[in-house]
Parts: sequence; C-alpha cells; structure tokens
Amino acid sequence: MRRPRSRSTDVRQQHPAALLLAAAALVVTAIPASSAVAEPGASATALSGTRPYLDSRLPVKQRVADLLGRMTLAEKVGQMTQAERGSVENDQTQITSLALGSLLSGGGSVPTPNTPEAWADMVDGYQSHALASRLRIPILYGVDSVHGHGNLVGATIFPHNIGMGATRDPALVREAAHITATETRATGPQWVFAPCVCVTRDERWGRSYESFGEDPRLVSRMTTAVEGLQGRSTKDLARNDRVLATVKHYAGDGDTTYGTSTTGDYIIDRGITRTSHKRFAEIDLAPYVTAVQVHDVGSVMPSYSSVQWTDVPGSEPIRMSAHKELLTDVLKQKIGFDGFLISDWDAIGEIPGDFATQVRTSVNAGMDMFMQPYNAPQFIQALTAEVQAGRVKMSRIDDAVSRILKAKFELGLFEHPYTDRSHIDTIGSAAHRAVARRAVAESQVLLKNDGKALPLKSSQRLYVAGVNANDLGNQAGGWTVTWQGQSGNTAFPGTTILQGIRKTAKNVTYSADASAPTAGHDVGVVVIGETPYAEGVGDVGVGGHTLNLSATDKANIDRVCSAIRTCVVLDVAGRTQIVTDQLPKTDAFVMSWLPGSEGDGVADVLFGKRPFTGKLPVSWPRSEAQEPINVGDRNYNPLFPYGYGLTTR
Repeated sequence: MRRPRSRSTDVRQQHPAALLLAAAALVVTAIPASSAVAEPGASATALSGTRPYLDSRLPVKQRVADLLGRMTLAEKVGQMTQAERGSVENDQTQITSLALGSLLSGGGSVPTPNTPEAWADMVDGYQSHALASRLRIPILYGVDSVHGHGNLVGATIFPHNIGMGATRDPALVREAAHITATETRATGPQWVFAPCVCVTRDERWGRSYESFGEDPRLVSRMTTAVEGLQGRSTKDLARNDRVLATVKHYAGDGDTTYGTSTTGDYIIDRGITRTSHKRFAEIDLAPYVTAVQVHDVGSVMPSYSSVQWTDVPGSEPIRMSAHKELLTDVLKQKIGFDGFLISDWDAIGEIPGDFATQVRTSVNAGMDMFMQPYNAPQFIQALTAEVQAGRVKMSRIDDAVSRILKAKFELGLFEHPYTDRSHIDTIGSAAHRAVARRAVAESQVLLKNDGKALPLKSSQRLYVAGVNANDLGNQAGGWTVTWQGQSGNTAFPGTTILQGIRKTAKNVTYSADASAPTAGHDVGVVVIGETPYAEGVGDVGVGGHTLNLSATDKANIDRVCSAIRTCVVLDVAGRTQIVTDQLPKTDAFVMSWLPGSEGDGVADVLFGKRPFTGKLPVSWPRSEAQEPINVGDRNYNPLFPYGYGLTTR
C-alpha cells in the first residue's frame, strides 16, 4: 500500500460533490422508511434483544448471519469500500451516509499534531460517525505498520523485514510484531497492512527490503509476525494489544521480470511474474499457505503485479486483482483462507477496461474490500449498478460482506468500538526500544573480518566517516513517517549509529565527507549506503537508483581505508550493493540493512557487547548484471552466498 501520488484529471481519481450526493442517495433510498435509526448513545445491551448481532454471547457465525440479513444492498456495498481519511476529513458525515466499512491512513497521512493522543482522537471521531449509521456497524481503520507504527512520530521503529530475515529468529520477529500491534492499537487503528511475505528474487526491485529474503522456507518461518500481530488464536484479536494482520502482496510480487512493469516509470515493481504453476507454488505461494493454515491470518492483500503461466499455452498476463484462479480457486478454496481480501491502493485501476469493468472483474475474481482512496462514491455507484444489472451476483456480495463482518466481530469492535488507550504510555518506551535494539544487533551480517578487526575496543581512537553514520532517516528507510521516508534527524526520535558508537568509545572523530584529518586514529569506520525510497520509486533504473555505490561512498572508502591501518565499512541499505572492487580495501565489512530507530544495536556488535550472528537472507551479487541471482541457480557464483555470515561468539 502507498500514500497518494500526484493524480491525473481522470474522473476515476476525483470525488466531486455530485458523486458524494448520488452515492449518499443510494444509501438513503435503499433503507426502508419504517427502519428506526438507533440513537448513537443507545447501548448494545438494550438493543441486543431485538438485534441478535449485538449479543456478544452468540457465535460469530450466527451474529454475521443475523446482521447480513438486516442489511440493504447499499449498506453491503458500503462495507466493501475503504476510503483514505483525507477524502472524508472535511465532511465526515460521508462515513455515515455512504455506510463506509473502512478508512485508512496512507503513508504520511496523519493527524496534526502527530501524537498518540491525536491519532486516537482522530480514529474515534471517525468511529462516532460509523456508529451513527442505521445498523451501528463500526469501521475498520487500517495503517501501514510495516516496521513498527511507522506513520506515528515517536513509535518504535524496527529494522525492515530484510534485516529481520537476517536474524533467522522467528521468535524475535513475533515479539517485534507484538510490540507493533500494541503501539498501533493504542492509537486507534485495529488493522495493519503487514507483514509482507513476498519472496524477493531480484534485488533491483524497489520493495526488496520489505521481504524477509529470497528463500520461501525462510519467509515462511518468519510468518510468526502474523501471530505477533493477531495473537495465537482469533480470541486474542479483541485484546487491546492485538490487531488484524494482512499478508501481502499475494502473490509473486518479488518474482516479477525486470523490464515488464507498465506503471509510470517503474521497471520491475508491478511487473509480470512469468512462471509455471509448480514453481509458483514452491517459490511465491508457500509463505501464504503457512500464514493461512498455521497462523490463520485475517486478511490478504493481492499484489499489483500480474502472473503469466509458462506451462499454459497462450497464457496472457493477468493482474492479481483480477485473477479468479489464484484469489478464489487457490487461496480461498484450496488453501482454505476464510478471512477477507483487501485490494491495494486503487489497484483495480490497473485492470484493463473501463471503471465498471474493473470493478466487476475484481469482485467476481474474489476481492472483498476495495481500497478506493479518493473515489469511494464512484466505486459504490459502480458496484451497486453491476449488482442491479445482474453482472455481479448477490451471493458474491454476501460472501464478501460476511468475511468483513466476521473480522469486525472477532476484533470486538461491536462491544468496544472506541480506542482502548491503556497501552498508550508504552509507545516508544525503553522496553520496546530495547527489543528493537536487540533486533538491530541480531540483523547485522559480518561479511569480512580480516585480522580480527572487529570487535572494536572502546579505548581505540576512531575516525567515523559517511553521512549514513549520523542520519536517522537514512537508517530507517522508506515507510517511516512518510511514504518515501526522508533523510535527516528531525522527523522522529531515535539513536544514530554515530551516537551509539560515541556512547561506548572514548575518542571519536566524525567527518561526514571524510575531509577531516585522519592522522592519529587507530580505526576508520566508513558508513555507506542508500537514501530512502519505497515501492517502484526505488527500482534500479528509476530516478538514478542503482546497486552500485555512489561516487561519494567510494571516495570515502578510498580516503579512509588508504590512510588508517584498520578500516571497517558498514553498509546501511535496503538491499545488497556492488562492493566487489571496494571489498579488498577493507579489513571488515558489515551489512547493516535499514536498522530503524535504534542505532545502538549496531554499536553493540561493533564493540562486542553482542556477537555477530546474522546471516544473509539473499545472495550478494558480484555485479548489477548478475541479478537476478538466487540460491539454487545453475552456475551459482555470488560474491557472498545466501546464508553467509561470520560470527564473533
């Protein structure tokens, strides 16, 4: 999921008053005049006698059936619709009049001020409008908590998934996800668009850091994140430290062919996965089977990407949002997924055809809820018309709405629709940051350590160079406060790698550009890497992105490593970079990934407070031209193989 990009003047992206009024009229005219509208303050207990769906003692299945039987078509279609908060902020009565089932915050869509309390107040305000509707159906509020509650300033920011994959620690992944759930639900959202369980097969992909790695067995092990978010059973969902999880992006988005994307200037993101059914099941589908059958994940987000079968003669690429075989036949029927499908940000807009065709195709393929950030009224009109014309069966609508209502009942939203703020004081707490710091330490991968250059000694005179040594935004990457992330140290609280080093070492010189005198230092520490990006914006070949080191990073390595006897290089990046020529100049080389807010964790392993234990979750290429390269390939000859990592125990 993403935040708003600049939008064209296409009518599908607009939400004029005429559309709002027309969609609202559909809801109003569909409700019988004799239907009594419950007072917003009326208690569920008082109503439960006449409305069994409000009786928490009844089984969820019975409550769903009762509520579904009371709903009009307009109310059902409303439940299938998710709007971005920005589209209703100036007229929140739309939540009621359109009977919206869900709202979301895209990346960077936040209240003012961006505080836990303001978040909770914002979500509760939206909820009050949902509860003013005829049937008092609460909204689900979704947010991208992909490495912590990243939209919230002050939240604990964990390493991105690629770093968590390097830890090889499913229990730690579960614990980090539980902290994320606790911090998220305390501010209002009950639903997160995480974890990403894609299998990254090409490091040129701008989303590769969202993956736990290139091996489906590793990614499947890390689906413990679902348990961390949701709990061990559906009974845990109603707790104030749990949220509904979403595994994404189903399926194959990390396995698309470079050069096949047709979205803007993207090159691989949203491209085509060309594969056989057998290979797709083994590589791309496997983690979803685990997420559903072992962890009972509550929602699944289909990918923007397409699948083209190589074992089916004449097969054409089909967008995942339109892929009935994979959404319904495989996921829902064969694998047994009983949650609901949520489309990605305006994803149906990439299905061929006009808007009505896109809506009809996707819902008939099995999509249950539609993320239509800025055109929810038009979506409601289109889907209603498709049902009325018989092109979408009511049974398909009822199935979708039943799945959505099931999640709302299991989350306890009918009993406790407003934010339980009991854990709000734990957000960004020392205890939570300690877990993130441990995750950072476990994620560090030691690739070279000649002459036992590491661990460092606190008594050594250190020369630290490179912007990434002292830049929180760069070390957190994308999906941090804003969609694309941002460089600098002012957006959110945390500890940079340099600050972590200075807490231990007695004598540290820092020079961002390595221009300060190097004489008199025992060890040089050069921190190289990337600046933030997200999604296809980070594809190699887009906006100057490359796997090669920048000229500045190369120059810093040359200056420091040629002048100081012992030279250590840290790479702060969301993916492997080409270091083949620079590696011989170094004594030690560490892949730090995108560690998040706790740079202390990097310092912990540098100084031996914790051992290096991380292992590569992806193969490290010798050159950019070697991509894609993955363990098991013929003529496999990477610079460092999958699973490589030295230890200092």
